[in-house]
Amino acid sequence: MFLPRLLSGIALVVIAVVMILTGGYWLAAILFLVALIGYRELMQACKLSATKGIGGLEAVGYVTITAYYAVMITTGNGMKLLLTLIISLAAFMSVYVFGFPRFDARQVMEAFFCVIYAPVMLSFIYLTRNLYYGQYIVWLIFISSWICDTSAYCIGMLIGKHKLAPRLSPKKSIEGAIGGIIGSTVVGAVFGTFVANRLGEAPTIAVSFAIIGGSGAVIAQIGDLAASAIKRNHEIKDYGRLIPGHGGIMDRFDSVIFTAPLIYLLAVLLIRL
Repeated sequence: MFLPRLLSGIALVVIAVVMILTGGYWLAAILFLVALIGYRELMQACKLSATKGIGGLEAVGYVTITAYYAVMITTGNGMKLLLTLIISLAAFMSVYVFGFPRFDARQVMEAFFCVIYAPVMLSFIYLTRNLYYGQYIVWLIFISSWICDTSAYCIGMLIGKHKLAPRLSPKKSIEGAIGGIIGSTVVGAVFGTFVANRLGEAPTIAVSFAIIGGSGAVIAQIGDLAASAIKRNHEIKDYGRLIPGHGGIMDRFDSVIFTAPLIYLLAVLLIRL
C-alpha cells in the first residue's frame, strides 16, 4: 500500500506543479475535470447519484459546474459567477417542485452544497493564479495545506498527547495542529522573502505571506476534519478509489478545497505587489 500511495502522491505533485506553472486554459481544464469528479464523489456519498444514468438533481449540478467554469474562463467576473450559482439554485428548486415528491428539501440542499463544496471552492485556485503575480501567490494554497499536513504529522508523532477531534480523527493532536500552523507560517515567511527578493519588493511582503500561510493552515485542518465528518455521517471510508493509496479526489484535496478561497481573499486584502 505504501508504494502505490507514494507513487500516486508524486504523480499528483508533478501534475499540480506543471499545471500551476502553465496556468491559463490548461489549469482551468484540469480543475474542471477535478471538479466534476469531486462532485460525483460527493453526490455518491450523499446517496444522490442515480445507480443508472444521471438523475435530475445530478444533471443540474453538472450543467451548473460547466456553466460556472465557462463563465470563469471567459469573463472572470465575480457578479456573473454569483448569478450563475443563483440561477442554478433556481434550477435545483425547479427539479424539486416539478418532480415533487420524488425529492425532499434535504436532498435539494445537499445537491446544491455538493456544487459549492468542491467545484466552486476549487475554482479559486484558478482565480488566485490569475491575480497580479498570482504565479507566486497561488503556491500559498498548497504551502498552507501540504506543509501544514506534513508539519502536523511530524510534530504529532513526536510530542502529540492531547487529541484534537478524537471522534473524527483519533490520530490528530492539538500539538500537531499547532505544529502545522507554525510550519506553514515559517515556510510562508521564507517563500515571501524569496518572492520579495526576486521581484525587488519590500521585505514586508514576507509578513503577509507568513500571515496567509498560518491562516491557511488553520482552515486547512478544518477542511480535513469536515471531509472526515461527512464520511462519518454517511458511513463511508473513502470518497472513491481513483487515486491508489489515497482514495478519491475529495480524500486528497479536502484541505486544499478549503484553503483556496481563503488564500484568494487574504491575498486581495493583504498583498500589494
